This record gives sequence, structure tokens and C-alpha cells, in this order.
Amino acid sequence: MSPDVHAFFDTATNTVSYVVRDPAGVSCAVIDSVLDFDYASGRTATKSADEIAEFITKNDLRTEWIIETHVHADHLSAAPYLQERLGGKIGIGDQITAIQDTFGKVFNEGTAFQRDGSQFDQLFQDGDSVMIGQMRVDVLHTPGHTPACLTYVIGDAAFVGDTLFMPDFGTARCDFPGGSAQDLYASIQRILALPDETRIFVGHDYKAPGREDFAWETTVGAQKAKNVHLAGNTPEGFVEMREARDATLAMPKLIVPSLQINMRAGNMPEPDDQGDVFLRVPINKL
Repeated sequence: MSPDVHAFFDTATNTVSYVVRDPAGVSCAVIDSVLDFDYASGRTATKSADEIAEFITKNDLRTEWIIETHVHADHLSAAPYLQERLGGKIGIGDQITAIQDTFGKVFNEGTAFQRDGSQFDQLFQDGDSVMIGQMRVDVLHTPGHTPACLTYVIGDAAFVGDTLFMPDFGTARCDFPGGSAQDLYASIQRILALPDETRIFVGHDYKAPGREDFAWETTVGAQKAKNVHLAGNTPEGFVEMREARDATLAMPKLIVPSLQINMRAGNMPEPDDQGDVFLRVPINKL
């Protein structure tokens, strides 16, 4: 099975969202949607999500799943907004509970914040499979960037989130709480064990030096041969490189709002008595 894949690139966050369609029917899934957010004003918008919704509506598709590869630290999820417009179930990996526990403490969420993943409709475990129409989705737990990262293998396509980037850009950072360069290397080996012709769809692109256009589709074979962090490297060399590189990286600009909202399945924190919603900024915690 070779699913139809339609990519939507968000220039503000360099995020790639996907609509994955069963070529034999009208069923589809949305992977890693984006809710627009202007941090300076604290205002949200739905332009990016509306493009996805309009594509699905225009093509008379039926949304069965709205799934996340992980709890993103660089953009807000539009999953609840898309679910309201299109239907479908919201899913993420079952290790979301570890993320909720860690960042529930960082943001001092208190006991009212549920840390059991109940904000999501489905929690996927490694080895699970679900259907999009007649297409089977196989779930791989691929931690390293975060403890809860998943790769979704759908026919000849693999959606890897932030685990791998385009071969000329490399691999994901591992310095967030619960991240591990050793785990990332092991997870990448699981992905690279797929057939060489497997299409890989990445979660972001930042245009490597010398490349003019954004790109988000590659193959397992290309990653093996050309990934600048992996090709010709040893496991020990990869870990050393990744940890040294991560030590030089700044925190993502939207990490504070993204984590608070995305660990709630894209929902905002509970409003106060006046109906106003607030986010917290932890000092010297990240």
C-alpha cells in the first residue's frame, strides 16, 4: 500500500503537517497539525489548520485520526480545532504520561492537571496498529528526542516526527528533559531497518546550507547513505556528536506555550473565573 501524502509547510515554525489518505477510499489522517500563535501578543489563529481542513473538505475526505508524533516544543497543536471541524480521534504515544509528569512539575500545574493521558482519545503503544480506511498504521516507539516520540509506518511511508531530518540536516536534538542521544540512535536504527525504498516524511525542515528549497520527503536508503550525522559514524561517535551539538542550542522560541498546551492534547489551560486563559513562564526551569 502506498498512501497519498499531502504536505502543508508552516513557515513560521518550519513545521510540516501531513494529510495521509487511503488511495482506495476517502479515509484520511492528519499528522502534526499547527495552531498559529503570536507569542508577543498572546493571540492564536487558525490559518495553518484551515488550509488542512479546507483541503480535506474540498476533496470530500473523512478524517479518522488526528495524530501527533510527540509533544512538540516548537509549535502548538491544532488537534482540538480540527477535531471540532472534521471529527476523528486524537492520538499520541502512551509515554505522554511521562511528559505530563515531568512538565506538570515544571509548570506547577497542581493536582487538577491529569497526568494519565486522558486528554487524548487514544494512547498508542509500540507495536500497535490501527486503520485509516483500508490502510494499516503500524506504531513504532522511537524515543530519544523525547521519551514519547512515535514513528507511524503506513504502507511504504514512515512519518518520523523530529527523530530524523532531511539527510543534509541530520537528526533531532536530545537535550530536553527525558531525552537521550543513546535512545535516539537506537530508535533511528529501527527506522533504518525498514526497506530502503520506504518514504520518510520529516516533521521539520530548516534548509541545510547550500540548499535553496525546503524539503520534507526522503527515503530510508538516502538516510543510510547520506545523513550527515549517521553515515560513516559509530554509535559512540554519534552520541558524542549529538551531545556536543545539543549543548550549543538555544531553547525553541515557543517551548513555554507549546509544552503547556500540547501536553493537554492541544487544549488551553482552564480559564479563570472571568473566563480568561493564562500560561505560565517557569523561571530557571528549562
